[in-house]
Amino acid sequence: MGAFIWHEWARFVSIFASVYGVWAGFWGLFFRKFFWDFVGGVRMNTATQKGIIPGANSAPFIAIIVTIPLIQILSMVIGIVILLLECPAPFMKKLPIYRSLVFRLMLLLVQAFLTILFYQGTNAALYSLIAVIGYTRAVMKGEVMEEAKANRGQAGVA
Repeated sequence: MGAFIWHEWARFVSIFASVYGVWAGFWGLFFRKFFWDFVGGVRMNTATQKGIIPGANSAPFIAIIVTIPLIQILSMVIGIVILLLECPAPFMKKLPIYRSLVFRLMLLLVQAFLTILFYQGTNAALYSLIAVIGYTRAVMKGEVMEEAKANRGQAGVA
């Protein structure tokens, strides 16, 4: 049996999480819902209001998720940036950020934080955290991307 390559596995999970995050952000533009509105909310069952009415402590989140879909747009942008790193164009392979597993790890943490806030992005957040675990394990084992080794700068070449 071959050796398990953690960064390759994390790369596939990251691609799936980012595609899911972009798709969830798109759907979140049309169906806006703050996922954590049940925390501190009041359940109403009257003739005029039904369901959970979010508490006053949720007002900033409702402003940036429901009123202005800022979180959904940011999660779509982060997802596209991660997809550009994971499925690189030839010009991206020459950049130093392409070789950095830690940079990808940080982007995935930001994506997980943004997508857990709105209802459609919860699965993308879970998949992003699973990819973070894979990349963390790859960094701990000292794995290096094969295609990135050839793209390092040459000494003495300006």
